[in-house]
Amino acid sequence: MLNSLHIENMAVIASLDVDLTQGLCAVTGETGSGKSVMIDCILFLLGGKPSRDLLRSGTEKGLVSALFTDVGSECLAYLEEIGLDGEGEILLQRTLSADGKTQARFNGRVIPQAILRELSGYLVSVHGQNDHQQLMQRGAQERILDKAAELSELLARYRARYSERSAALSALAELDRDGAEKERQRDILKFQIGEIDAAKLKTGEEEELLSKRERLRYAEKITTVSSFVYRALYGSEKGASSLLDRAASALSQIASVVSDADHAARRLLEMRYELEDIASTVEAFGEEIDGDPTKALDRVEGRLDLISSLCRKYGADIGEVLAFRENAAAKLHALDHGEEERERLLSVIAEHERELAVMADTLHERRERAAAALGSAVREELAFLDMPAVRFEIAVKKGATLTPNGWDDISFCIATNPGEPMLPLARIASGGELARVTLAIKSVLNEMDGVGTAVFDEVDTGISGKTSRKIGIKLSSIGKATQVICVTHSAQIASLAHTHYRIAKHEEAGRAFATVTPLDLEGRVAEVARILGGLKLTAAQLTAAREMIEEGVAYR
Repeated sequence: MLNSLHIENMAVIASLDVDLTQGLCAVTGETGSGKSVMIDCILFLLGGKPSRDLLRSGTEKGLVSALFTDVGSECLAYLEEIGLDGEGEILLQRTLSADGKTQARFNGRVIPQAILRELSGYLVSVHGQNDHQQLMQRGAQERILDKAAELSELLARYRARYSERSAALSALAELDRDGAEKERQRDILKFQIGEIDAAKLKTGEEEELLSKRERLRYAEKITTVSSFVYRALYGSEKGASSLLDRAASALSQIASVVSDADHAARRLLEMRYELEDIASTVEAFGEEIDGDPTKALDRVEGRLDLISSLCRKYGADIGEVLAFRENAAAKLHALDHGEEERERLLSVIAEHERELAVMADTLHERRERAAAALGSAVREELAFLDMPAVRFEIAVKKGATLTPNGWDDISFCIATNPGEPMLPLARIASGGELARVTLAIKSVLNEMDGVGTAVFDEVDTGISGKTSRKIGIKLSSIGKATQVICVTHSAQIASLAHTHYRIAKHEEAGRAFATVTPLDLEGRVAEVARILGGLKLTAAQLTAAREMIEEGVAYR
């Protein structure tokens, strides 16, 4: 659940801290007090794109952070999968700079925006007024049904095979291009393969050439130094090796009278052998430079230029150039053996389509079963939300063409009054009816979301008092298992909250500031009475508000 929320320098909010509770948390306030900013900040924290005016004017950076506790097992499994530790508490932070740049952190660790958005889906579900419009889209309806049918694993396998089929179809289309284009492509491939083959590239060759180039650039210095060291160690009578040999012989002459002399002589001889080995190694430094160093350097530079030219054309390094060559050879083989390849691709496509058809049939059957169950559950919810005569069905029609999601055409259909024909949801004119359908579906799917917090933004828009009360009862019911944060203008909903927060805006030094306050019983009574309307609070309004709150206890 969302345990606490902190906002800094966002629109009218200079600094705001709010501790949230389990159950239904109602957020109310005057129009323009900052309720929408609070929702915008939550959406921003969850990875949404910030609006231009979200950052408070005159500030360089804004911050939104939230502490989550008791996250679900699915969230913990996802965190383990991506290598993050989510045991105990999760602190999400996201900053917004004046230049529009954002940064997200998980328990103090910077994380990519993609991970933030993925993680957010396991923590919070936000249901705003835009959801009503999204619900009218076929893609959204399909995703809802597939979620209810628990098709994620099967769909993943289906889409993987569908991608393979698409790749085979693309290869077949390329193979079937006109003859002139094939000849042009064949000539290009032959030239590319010939150019790479002529270079006789070897993996690791470029590194060796670069090292050799450095040695050749210092060839004179290397020759001079190696010659001097060789002579100093071994190449003359006054060299170190000769002196060590003479010293060892001299010590041998007194070995019979000095006990340690023989040991010292042997050590000198071991040093002589080591020096001779070093001298031999150093002598080879100069011998590595064969012939004229200038000509050798020219040859190396020429080879490096050739490799560089091929890399500019075919890949970042020799490995990629050779891989390009193999790919080109495969394409040329396909062109030269077009009919064989065509038959192979047709066979592959046919096999893929057989497998896809079987999976698509399974998808269709499971969607039909889920559509019946989901439709029935949504109708029950709609009846409770003052739409008893409504008919709601999910049509799953099997098409003839395979798509990335099977071959089903899915449509949410509804008739809101008796005697009316069933029509697609998009044909509903009433925003209030659409809002109730959205809430009914969200209510049914709530347990499937696996998230600890659900945010509802003005779900009561366009709905009358009696129906608002029922919506509040439904939200309160959801709140028994899931934390619900509801921004509302409805006294019928706010009076049912487990916890009630009021956002208020005031002015200081010519600037607007918003604050949020958790209300006690008397504060709740006053706020619910204010929402009920009137220029002044009357005793009747206060009495009605108190009664609504007391009545709401039975539903918490």
